[in-house]
Amino acid sequence: MAITLSGDQTIPAPPLSSRLTPAQVWGIVLLAPYMLVFLAFVVYPVSYGLWLARHPASYVELYNDPVFARAAINTLIFLVVGINIKMLIALFLSGFFAQQRTWIKWLSVIFILPWAVPSIPTILSVRFMLNPEWGMVNQIIFKLTGEDGPNWLNDPTVALGMAIAVHIWKSLPFWTLILITGRLAIAHDLFEAADVDGASWWQKFRYITWPSMQTLYVTCTLLSMIWTLGDFNSVYLLTGGGPADLTHVLSTLGIRYLRLDQLSLAMASIVCAMPFVLPLVYFMMKRLSR
Repeated sequence: MAITLSGDQTIPAPPLSSRLTPAQVWGIVLLAPYMLVFLAFVVYPVSYGLWLARHPASYVELYNDPVFARAAINTLIFLVVGINIKMLIALFLSGFFAQQRTWIKWLSVIFILPWAVPSIPTILSVRFMLNPEWGMVNQIIFKLTGEDGPNWLNDPTVALGMAIAVHIWKSLPFWTLILITGRLAIAHDLFEAADVDGASWWQKFRYITWPSMQTLYVTCTLLSMIWTLGDFNSVYLLTGGGPADLTHVLSTLGIRYLRLDQLSLAMASIVCAMPFVLPLVYFMMKRLSR
C-alpha cells in the first residue's frame, strides 16, 4: 500500500508491524496457535465431511434405506421422551437438593457420580448387568421369582427405552446442578412472604419458583436437545444399534455405514442431522443474546 501525494510522488506505507502496538502483536502471536488448532480440527474435518457428502445420489440411496428411516424415528423418540423426562425430573430434584441439610449434601455427592464418571465403564457396566444369562438384574429376578428374566436388549422397543433411561441417568445430575443454581438465585424473602400468607408448596412453585426459573429451564432444554442429538455413547455402548439395526439413532448410524465401507453414506447421514441441529443452535444463540 502506498500514499499518493500531489504530482507523481508516492510514499510507501509503513509495514504492518510498525502500525501495530506491542499488545496487538502479542495478541496475534497468542491467538495464532488456537486458530491453527481450530482450522485443523474443526474447519478442515467439517469441510472434508461436507465434500464427501456432496453427491445427490448418496441422499437418494440413504432415503431408500429402511434403517435410515428407523434411525430418524428413533432420534425423534429419543429427543421427545428423553429430554422432557430428564428436564422435569431435574426440575423437581433441584428443589430437593437445594435444601440446607447435611444428609442431603452427602447424598448430592453420590447423586453426581454417574455424570462425573466416564461414559464407557458406566454404560458398559449397565450392559453387563442386563445380560440375559449372567447379568445381575436377571439374577435378582431369578432369586425373587424363580423364573428367568427377559432378554432386555433383544427387543427393539425395550432396548431403545433402556438407552433413553441410560441417557437420563447419565446426564440428569448435570442439569439438576444447573437448575439448583437457578433456585438458589431466587430471593428467600419471597418464600418467607408466601409462608406468612399460608401458600402451599405448589402455589410457591407456581407463582415464585417457576416464573423465576422459566428462562433458565427453556435455555437448558434447548442446550440439552443439541447435546442429545450428538449423544453417541448411550445408544452405541448399550445396544450397538441392535438388534438388527433397529435402535440406531442419527448419531450412531454413520458408524454402521463405515463398517459397511460406505463412507459417502456415513457422511450423508451426519449431514441429515443438521436440519435438526441448526434451528436449535439458532434459537439457543437468540435466547443467549437477549
